[in-house]
Amino acid sequence: SHKSSKREWKPLEDHSCTDVPWLLLFVLFCVGMGFICGFSIATGAAARLLSGYDSYGNICGQKNVEVEGIVNSGLDLTHKKYVFFLDPCNIDLVHQKIKSIALCVSACPRKELKTLADIQNFAETNGSTLCSYELHPSEYTTDPRAVKLCPKFPVPESAPIPFFHRCAPVNISCYAKFAEALITFVSDSSVLHRLISGVMTSKEIIMGLCLLSLVLSMILMVIIRYISRVLVWILTILVILGSLGGTGVLWWLYAKQRISAGALETQVAKDNLQALLIYAIAATVFTVILFLIMLIMRKRVALTIALFHVAGKVFIHLPLLVFQPFWTFFVLILFWTYWITVLLFLGITGSPVPNEEGFVEFRMAGPLKYMWWYHIVGLVWISEFILACQQMTVAGAVVTYYFTREKRNLPFTPILASVNRLVCYHLGTVAKGSFIITLVKIPRMILMYIHTQLKGKENACARCMLKACICCLWCLEKCLTYLNQNAYTATAINSTNFCTSAKDAFVILVENALRVAAINTVGDFMLFLGKVLIVCSTGLAGIMLLNYQRDYSIWVLPLIIVCLFAFLVAHCFLSIYEMVVDVLFLCFAIDTKYNDGSPGREFYMDKVLM
Repeated sequence: SHKSSKREWKPLEDHSCTDVPWLLLFVLFCVGMGFICGFSIATGAAARLLSGYDSYGNICGQKNVEVEGIVNSGLDLTHKKYVFFLDPCNIDLVHQKIKSIALCVSACPRKELKTLADIQNFAETNGSTLCSYELHPSEYTTDPRAVKLCPKFPVPESAPIPFFHRCAPVNISCYAKFAEALITFVSDSSVLHRLISGVMTSKEIIMGLCLLSLVLSMILMVIIRYISRVLVWILTILVILGSLGGTGVLWWLYAKQRISAGALETQVAKDNLQALLIYAIAATVFTVILFLIMLIMRKRVALTIALFHVAGKVFIHLPLLVFQPFWTFFVLILFWTYWITVLLFLGITGSPVPNEEGFVEFRMAGPLKYMWWYHIVGLVWISEFILACQQMTVAGAVVTYYFTREKRNLPFTPILASVNRLVCYHLGTVAKGSFIITLVKIPRMILMYIHTQLKGKENACARCMLKACICCLWCLEKCLTYLNQNAYTATAINSTNFCTSAKDAFVILVENALRVAAINTVGDFMLFLGKVLIVCSTGLAGIMLLNYQRDYSIWVLPLIIVCLFAFLVAHCFLSIYEMVVDVLFLCFAIDTKYNDGSPGREFYMDKVLM
């Protein structure tokens, strides 16, 4: 068996396709996503979204087909290109739509109209009729139906929204109710106004600081290898001082209490004394255990420092790794844009049916109703797939770096070589890994949705159980993500399929459990310190730059924006660093297991790791 396990890890020797059935399944799934998009465009949803449609189911700017049982449907609206709402400010927040009759008009009212005579005048001069189709402009002031069929007064000045052909009121105060519903917590709108104007006046500073956080993150990536040892020592000293100090204070309190309690022979004093004694003993035990753990983990922490050092070297050899988060982010943004567009299409897909008020609604019949669910699963699976592709690319590049003895012989850009390998051989593995995460994520999202729905109904027991389930699923997701990361590394080394890779990686991780614990605790803490460092530096620079504005309340929002951005940027960059460290560790563990430095079985590792 020892022989067979020796034969298993053959770094980069042969490349074979892995998990082909899963790739086919994923491709079929993507075809399904495409079908949803195609179906909604074919049934006219895209035209309705872009050109706009009126309450009678007509699309503006074209000839229309008549809908049975609906008056005013099937009109030729070639010259009426804009949608105009008779009561644009009546927004129904529950159903997220405007509760108003919509008409197609040839021009939006560019000035406020106060009476029916104004509307009639506007219709005669601009040729744009703002009342319902049955009324002729000459009847606006005479016909009694005009009260119902004409816009609500005063008609606000409005302008067309670019690309979407909807007339929207220019003055935003119309949407004040809508905004109030969103911002119930800011009761004083002047505060909100000042905050927003504060952001607007200091937008150059905000942009500059965001750029600064990017630069700082890149610098940190380069210097973290030099400061990792210092960080670990600072952490160790802090822990030792903290635990010793805490224990010392407790014993000192106990001694003081004992001396003063000699005079007072009360029950309370005795209880206090006993409690302090228990606390002090517990703290002492804790400190002793902590020291023992530190002694045991000494070597493992040294390994973490060495891994960080090598990870720094990896970034010097593979500078393109730094730009990995940008690509991933760019692809994710593209996909999310597509997803949201199709989601908007789905909202107005289906066949026109009259509703109770006699207007047209679009509803999907039969099994087509479940396209929503398919679309949501698609969002999670494809997003996870894109993230997993990033993990696989990083793993492939780092593995190539680690298992190339002569660093001079590295391919010109290991990253591109790694992407090439991923696309040619391992897409199936990535699809399978991301699907497993999706299987955990979707139930968690459903449970979270149920949990938010139960907010008002105080059934404490049910909510507590839901919370527990959500927590368990979250932990499971985190563990699976970590295992997936290592499975991808194993796939990059051996070209084995997902299950085999996950099993092999799991065995190696269990054999090195203590090392794994050290790397994940100490390493994560170091990276966390790095994030804090970047956020603090950016925040400090922000305070210095914003100092010229004496109005301190304006500071808050720009600073919060900048700090959040800095944290996100630092998180993206340092998560790549974390990936590199994890991949290096697995390579190191395999290297130490199967090579012993004897001739013919030399180590691949860097001098620092030896």
